[in-house]
Amino acid sequence: MTVKILAFAGSVRKESFNRKVLNAAVQGAREAGAEVTLADLRDFPMPIYDADWHAEHGVPDTLRALRKLAIEADGLLIASPEYNASITPLLKNTIDWMSQDVDGESGYAPFSGKVGALLGSSNGAFGTIRALPHVSYILSNLGTFMLPVLAVPKIASVLAEDGSIKD
Repeated sequence: MTVKILAFAGSVRKESFNRKVLNAAVQGAREAGAEVTLADLRDFPMPIYDADWHAEHGVPDTLRALRKLAIEADGLLIASPEYNASITPLLKNTIDWMSQDVDGESGYAPFSGKVGALLGSSNGAFGTIRALPHVSYILSNLGTFMLPVLAVPKIASVLAEDGSIKD
């Protein structure tokens, strides 16, 4: 059986270190035999979660598409930047929307029973080690079995010019 993984980064910045590290992890997962769907959250825009907006407008079609990818996956591979020692607004909003019940299907469906892997990078000495436990806690609360996190500090010295990992 081929393992299916949904991978995405909590940043949409074009030169995001986390997207570069995620690409290296995706390559490694594919080389290990996994089928990886790499999603760019730019392709899944959603308004800031607001229960009143949700009640009035329902769920965005982009949410349905991203939930479908997550539900079909066996695992989640997420690269999370660190904003003020915590999770990014984009990643938190994505998880908040994905964890809503949709068409009678539980908000836990995209997460429950999955295996989750988190990684992150920054130019600072801590990598993203302060944010990753926050993300891990949120996902484990939604039923995802979380693997140990990987934070890559001083990322600029680790990346080659083409964005690959030197070491």
